[in-house]
Amino acid sequence: MESEKQSLNDLIRKGTPVAGHWPWPRAVVDPALWRVAVDQLANGHWTLLGLWGEPETVHMALLDEQSAGHGEICVISLPCTDGRFPSVAAQHPPALRLERTISDLFGLVPVDLPDQRPWLDHGRWGVRAPLGASTDAPTSGAPYAFLPTEGESLHQIAVGPVHAGVIEPGHFRFTANGETVVRLEERLGYAHKGIEGLMAGASLEQAAKLAGRTSGDSMVAYGIAFARAVEAARETAPPPRARWLRALMAELERLANHLGDIGAICNDASFALMHAHCGVLRERILRAAEVCFGHRLMRDCVIPGGVAVDLGPEGTAALKDLIGNIRHRFGNLVELYDNTASLLNRTVSTGILTPALARQYGAGGYVGRGSGRPFDARLLPGNVPYDSLDFETPVLEDGDVNARVWIRIREVEQSLSLLEQILARLPEGPVQADISRGAGEGMALVEGFRGDILAWVRLDGEGKVLRCHLRDPSWFQWPLLEAVIEDNIVADFPLCNKSFNCSYSGHDL
Repeated sequence: MESEKQSLNDLIRKGTPVAGHWPWPRAVVDPALWRVAVDQLANGHWTLLGLWGEPETVHMALLDEQSAGHGEICVISLPCTDGRFPSVAAQHPPALRLERTISDLFGLVPVDLPDQRPWLDHGRWGVRAPLGASTDAPTSGAPYAFLPTEGESLHQIAVGPVHAGVIEPGHFRFTANGETVVRLEERLGYAHKGIEGLMAGASLEQAAKLAGRTSGDSMVAYGIAFARAVEAARETAPPPRARWLRALMAELERLANHLGDIGAICNDASFALMHAHCGVLRERILRAAEVCFGHRLMRDCVIPGGVAVDLGPEGTAALKDLIGNIRHRFGNLVELYDNTASLLNRTVSTGILTPALARQYGAGGYVGRGSGRPFDARLLPGNVPYDSLDFETPVLEDGDVNARVWIRIREVEQSLSLLEQILARLPEGPVQADISRGAGEGMALVEGFRGDILAWVRLDGEGKVLRCHLRDPSWFQWPLLEAVIEDNIVADFPLCNKSFNCSYSGHDL
């Protein structure tokens, strides 16, 4: 029987609120309240934003998208005095890999976890639970136990972790009946860098650099997420010009990645012409970014308190020229995509993600919006300057590769408009504010090109990071890729995979 919807505020009030956690509340709860939250997730009332651990505590970030029309966010924390906690994934599958990761990193045991195999731990670390209260002997390093397959005429195809191209490592185990995929199982974690361990004890400057390197194609988005979490913890606001420049960088990053993806999806359908033209436009964006901010990917340009580089007249001119050039060329490319029947034959009705699954997993970005979930962190919870800019979030219901292409196309158009608005209204003034030393906790939710990125940070009183957790949108998108490839042919996997373009590095931490 479905439970009645409850309020996140009521959940916080029934727990023990934690002082100094901004901008959303955090409360310590008991196992009974934790199970209430799990029940609300399982019944679709709330959305899981994040799930992470500490040596003796597990934290869960929750979103009520429908609350008061503007959304409601909170964090609940459960002490694990005996090293155990009630599994969220036992009732809410999107938590499964996050709980396996908590077990790997901290040694906490999710009780009744449906899948107890290691996730990020490949038995190569030399220790078990390296971030836990005490480390144990390493896991055996035995071959990973893929799920068994049964049935006549089934065969398996193993792909990766090394791929035929300059891409990140990941293993894909296909079970197929002829050319039709019956099951796909992913094995990730090969790009694990130990980001959370490196963050502990780092200065804000060092930690900001680590955050930007979590996923290299989202340096700006991760930089903004970390900076905003730190600013929330210290209750500090960056100067207005810095906020607008951050948005400008974010839209440049979104443009470059969307154009690269559109071309790459077409290339995986053997339509190399689109790939070539989109590649040229992406290269123009990267060169313009270097003129504006001194680095093609805008690495280390966002810092806590503002931005490290201001935009000068030469950069402004380069951006105006870039916008005009893309507007002149992109429309023809869209027409070419829409009028190439052989290309649409590959993308239309391929890799369909149902709206129900998109909602259940809280899928963000083009993955969610291509399947009817309109969530956009620029609007909810929102931040300056997006609250004063005119733009739309495109949404489609079809959920196929074609829908994910069209979401990107429409977002390119919206980003061009946003860049024009930002340039026209960019305020004058300083671009940095000092971050005072002091303890505090902060969280941020930022819209990267893939979807919403969560950053949670705890600071000590000396200007260093005690703990930081970064959650990539790919955590909730990778499992959905396994779902959408079922009943498609093996040859369509590259199309489905590229239409998701999940991050290995961002996921693997």
